[in-house]
Amino acid sequence: MPGPTPRPVAYLDHGATSWPKPQQVVDAVVRALTDLGGNPGRGAYAMALDASRAIFEARRTCAELLGVPDSRDLLFQPGCTAGCNLMLKGVLKPGDRVVVGSMEHNAVARPLEHLARLGVEVVVVNADSTGLVDPDDVERQVRAAPARAVVCQHASNLTGTVQLIGDLADIAHEHGALMLVDGAQGAGHLDIDISALGADAYATSGHKGMLGPQGVGLLYLAPDLDAQTQIEGGTGGGGSESPDMPPERPDRYEAGTANTPGVVGLGAAAAFVAAEGPEQRRREAELTRRLHEGILEIEGFHVLGPPPGVPRVPIVSAVHDRVDADRIAFALDRTYGIAARAGLHCAPWAHRTIGTIDCGAIRFGVGWSNSEEHVELALRALQEIVSS
Repeated sequence: MPGPTPRPVAYLDHGATSWPKPQQVVDAVVRALTDLGGNPGRGAYAMALDASRAIFEARRTCAELLGVPDSRDLLFQPGCTAGCNLMLKGVLKPGDRVVVGSMEHNAVARPLEHLARLGVEVVVVNADSTGLVDPDDVERQVRAAPARAVVCQHASNLTGTVQLIGDLADIAHEHGALMLVDGAQGAGHLDIDISALGADAYATSGHKGMLGPQGVGLLYLAPDLDAQTQIEGGTGGGGSESPDMPPERPDRYEAGTANTPGVVGLGAAAAFVAAEGPEQRRREAELTRRLHEGILEIEGFHVLGPPPGVPRVPIVSAVHDRVDADRIAFALDRTYGIAARAGLHCAPWAHRTIGTIDCGAIRFGVGWSNSEEHVELALRALQEIVSS
């Protein structure tokens, strides 16, 4: 059998998933697997009740971190993609009109393509060359004809651009539309208060900036937003004799056995981010700026997204005049032990907007575990790769 994969010297792919996880998260997952073996909500014996209690506490911790007043409005999902599917397919119906930015990830683009085939009108508003969606452009489209919803990511997984969600939400609500947000790259990296942000639905990953395990995410649904369920099945509450899903949250949207290790791990991660968040975000911004400015100093490189000094989440993507992104990523991995990602990053809309659909980009995702040494190593490696 092949031996274990070598651990990278510098892991700079936090935009895909955070690694390593904080020890508190690892400990919580191990505890869930060893001590919380009962099926939550499915029994009145002690182990099952302990599992139910742990999930309740994890939900409350995540709600406090994200500024959700009632934790029952915060739903555990298999990931951000599942959350995006629920908030889009559960809200939009044939004949509806939706206005969406052009930087969206496939987690939004593909469900909207599916809905368009069913009769939903999808109006795409082009972002500018830095990836920013202009609220004035969105308002023009919302004024042009009634819209059921405005959809926009909180931050780009390609350019790091932070969208003006508060302004977009005000525009949507002024014209009777909902504000639906893909927050996969926002939660953990940005200080988020959903109650103040104005989002009617906000989906996010649990394993990126939130630092939780893979296979679990979150979806906030405003109390008065009744989304159609996409999955039906067993729930932990009463009323099993009914053929319909229960009306109560969160049970209505959490059919099937809960991912107890993932949820409990995410709760521990949320507690970690709540305690370390301000310093963590400051550190990430510092390292991201150094990486951004350092790449710009290497001849032939162009960094995508906002210029230095403009806020972004800790993502830096670049293209080179002569050396393609795949070759750079391969050399970073095999020669220098640096994990970074090349390609289209599941975001062809964004690459078309920025003009890199034919070449892709090399992307660095800075995270909580990175250091100045990691960034300096990456910069030296890039200089050597394109100079060879």
